[in-house]
Formats: sequence, structure tokens, C-alpha cells
Amino acid sequence: MMEVVQGFTGRPQLLPLGAGVITLLLTVVAICSLPSLMSYWRRWWMLKSIPGISPCYPVLGNALILERDGEGFFKQLQLYSEEFRSWPLFKLWIGPLPVMILYHPDNVEVILNSSKHIEKSYLYDFLHPWLGTGLLTSTGDKWRSRRKMITPTFHFAILNDFLEVMNEQGNILVKKLEKHVDKEPFDVFLDITLCALDIICETAMGKNVGAQKNKDSDYVTAIYRRLFEFSGLVFWKLVMSSLFNIVNALLKGSGTGLDDLIEDPHLNHLQQLIAKFGTVSIGLCMVIAERAAELENTKQRKHDNDGNCEESVSKKRRAFLDMLLNATDDEGKKLSYRDIREEVDTFMFEGHDTTAAAMNWVLYLLGRNPEVQKKVHRELDEVFDNTERPVTTDDLKQLRYLECVVKEALRLFPSVPMFARTLREDCCISGYQIPKGANVLVLTYALHRDPEIFPDPEEFRPERFFPENSKGRHPYAYVPFSAGPRNCIGQRFAQMEEKTLLALILRRFWVESCQKPEELGLSGELILRPNNGIWIKLKRRPNAGSE
Repeated sequence: MMEVVQGFTGRPQLLPLGAGVITLLLTVVAICSLPSLMSYWRRWWMLKSIPGISPCYPVLGNALILERDGEGFFKQLQLYSEEFRSWPLFKLWIGPLPVMILYHPDNVEVILNSSKHIEKSYLYDFLHPWLGTGLLTSTGDKWRSRRKMITPTFHFAILNDFLEVMNEQGNILVKKLEKHVDKEPFDVFLDITLCALDIICETAMGKNVGAQKNKDSDYVTAIYRRLFEFSGLVFWKLVMSSLFNIVNALLKGSGTGLDDLIEDPHLNHLQQLIAKFGTVSIGLCMVIAERAAELENTKQRKHDNDGNCEESVSKKRRAFLDMLLNATDDEGKKLSYRDIREEVDTFMFEGHDTTAAAMNWVLYLLGRNPEVQKKVHRELDEVFDNTERPVTTDDLKQLRYLECVVKEALRLFPSVPMFARTLREDCCISGYQIPKGANVLVLTYALHRDPEIFPDPEEFRPERFFPENSKGRHPYAYVPFSAGPRNCIGQRFAQMEEKTLLALILRRFWVESCQKPEELGLSGELILRPNNGIWIKLKRRPNAGSE
């Protein structure tokens, strides 16, 4: 229905009756958007004095100049951190979202040492379909309660039970590597990763999945691709694609809702992964139920036999899952099966990809630094005396130089090259006021390359971590496992696995690297990966004591 009105020309004009409704709707939208706009303005005003990347546009921020792939974006961060090295921090605007980049230990300490700034950034929300809100992604009271419950399961006495698994799987790996001795260069990354996968499945779930012996089995393929794709390519493409969808929608002047984001092909890929590998989650639920029933039956047998069946019980290896089934909070309440699945999934992710990457980087660096490798071999010969016996906890304590090698490798190539938090209250960093809601990204890769703390930072020097050389070093200058309240709960497990497997490999082989640093194709996503693999040559050590 139309209304006739008289225009300035004297001609009748038609005016829709709905025009008033549209005006009203626009007014309502403007009013509803006002809090967000005010919040955006407040953040912009507080952060304007902090140096940042150019060009930076209103609302769009730096989104138009940021690379969309993990390798490209990581290179940008490296360049920016060098450009702003003399500044205490710099900022990025990813769309309307401010991100503070930290790479100086004093500033990193402000965040990591705080009991308030413990909330993970929105970037980790993309892990929720897989990990739920386990120890890695949860926050607040849930995180505090869960952390307190789980911490006892990483006691040294319990971790020592896992050493047998590490030796067994490490020996399988060594036999696989034998076929490459005196042959052409090969990519060792997958071999190491499958070994780490076998270890984590057996120590976390109590299940031997045989990844090294049959990497093409449906179950292993599902687990491996699930871990790899979520922790790598899919993660970063999900984050950046979603942000670019928002930016494109703003440029086109159209609204973007959840339905629009779901149309993104990478998000579709995520949904396909969840559907395709849902059988792994179902399988894990079955494993949890089976282990719970076994534990209950064991308790019943002990009760029926007046506790005389301890010998048969002790023969069964404990798994992380078993300890979660027995864990209770302050009120004596146990975790639900869903809670347990979240933590086992989290443990499998954090204890698989990170350790595999670290071991690969150690082999790469030793292959490029023969003098360091000779020192490692001499130490191994002193401890093991040319025998092929399993690695023990006493051996691990004596492998001090190898431990320094691992630490230096994690300095140069931290398995987690960056991690982020969201501030839930205003915070002061180096005299700058950072507003509530801003994201803070700790760029571990750049932090570990501070030339004032690590002279000649690109050089591989394990001696940096000798006790006398570490004395007085800023405690937040080196954080490969994060630090403070939210440090990595499994770091002792990781260090044990890395030293054990490297000892088994290096007692047998001499390693030569076949890549220059620029040929690695570094990609900094959830895990620092070489997109082009780790290519090495192996030689058998004929007489380990002759170096």
C-alpha cells in the first residue's frame, strides 16, 4: 500500500509505508551496536600510543595485509618482531580485535605469572569441537579444579611406569631406521611422529594401536589425521578464513552471522573431520567404559581375596586413563566419562605432536652441528658403555649434556611457537594500559631470540643451559612449556620421552642433515612444523667409544 505525497516539483510521489519501519529497525540496530562500538572506541583510544603495523584501517585493522596461511603469517610475525625489537611490545588489529605481541621476558612475566590472566584467547575456541573444555582450553573454576585433580597423576613415580613403553616403542623405531643406514636422504618426521603416537596411545589409554607397524590401518589413520589436521593446517585456516569472511562482509556492507561462517570450505572440512573421525571418540568412550569395569572388577577381587591379588594387579600397566578414573575433587566427586574423554583427548594432543616436533628438531640440529653430536655420543658411551640395554631413570639423570641439547633445540624451535590469552581486566605492561578484552600473544619464537639474553641467538649452543651459564637468567626468558600457573602439566613426561628416544637413536646412528634453514618451510600454527619435513642421512656407529 502506498501513500501519495506532494514533491517540490508539484508532482505526486510515492512513499512506502514501510519506510518508517525500516528507519525504526536501523535505529534499533544502531542502539544495540552502541555498546560494541563504544568498547571498540575505548580499546582504540587506550592502545593508540602502542606501535603497530601499517596500514591499519578502522574496524578492518591489519586484516588486509596479513597472510592467510600459517607459513606466511609466521614469517610476518618474525619480521615484525625484529622490526619492533627495541620496543617493549607492538600491536596488531585482526579486524576489530586488538592483539598485543609480547617478546620481552619482563612483559611475558606480567601475563604468565598472573593468577588472573589465565583465560585462553578466542583462537582456541576452534579446538572445542575436538578437545571440549579440557585442561588446555578451560578457564576459571573449572580449570583450577581440574588442574588440582590431575596434577598428582604426573608424579615422578607414576611417570617412571611409562618408561617401559617408551623403550619398547623406541626400539621399534630404531629397527625401522636401520633400513635407511648408508642410503639416500629420507624424511624422518613421520617415523618419529608415529612412534610418539604409539607411546601416547598406550600411556594415555592403555591401548597399543601399532601405528609404527601398520600406519595405514583405519584406526591409526583416523587418530593421526585427527591430531595432525586439527593441530596444524585446519586450525590456522579456520581462524584466518573466519576473520577474512568477516572483513569481506564488512567491505560489502553486509552482515555476517554464524550461518555465513559455516559456509566456509575449511569449516566444512572441520565438520567432515568430526563426522569422519567420530569413531575415534566413540572408541575412546568404549575404552573408558572397559577400563572402568576392569578397575571395578580388580577392586572386587582384592576385596574377595583379602587383598592377596596384588601381584596380578601390579603386572598390568597403569595408564593416564586409569588415574583419571580414580581422581576426585575436594568434595570426593569423580570425573564423568565426558570429563575424562576431554582430558585424554587433550593429553593425546599435547603429548604427541609437541614431543614429536621437538625430537625432529634435535635430530636436525645435531645433523648440522657435528661437534655437538660428537659430545652427545661421548656422553652416551660413558653412560651405556656400548650396550643396547633399555634406558633407565638413573640413565636419564646422567644424560646432562643431552638435556642441554634438547633445551637449546626448544629455544631455537619451540614446539609451541606462540600462545595467547584474553585479558578479563585492564592490565599495565611496560607503562602501557591494555584494556579488558584485548588478546595478548606471547611469541615464544622471538622471546627465545632476545640477543641481550642469548647472544648470537641463531647459533646452536647447548652450553647456554649449563648451570653456571643459566644462573641469573630471567625466569621468563625461556618458556618452551609456558610458565606460571598455566605451565604445561606434562612437561616432565615430554622431557622423559624425548631423552629416552633420542638416546636410543643416537646410541646406534650418526645423523647428517640435508636441509638448510631456509629450506625447512617453517610454519607456526599450534605446533612449529617444517612444511618440507626433516630430511636426514643415517650412518651406523661401528664403534661407539671411538669418537
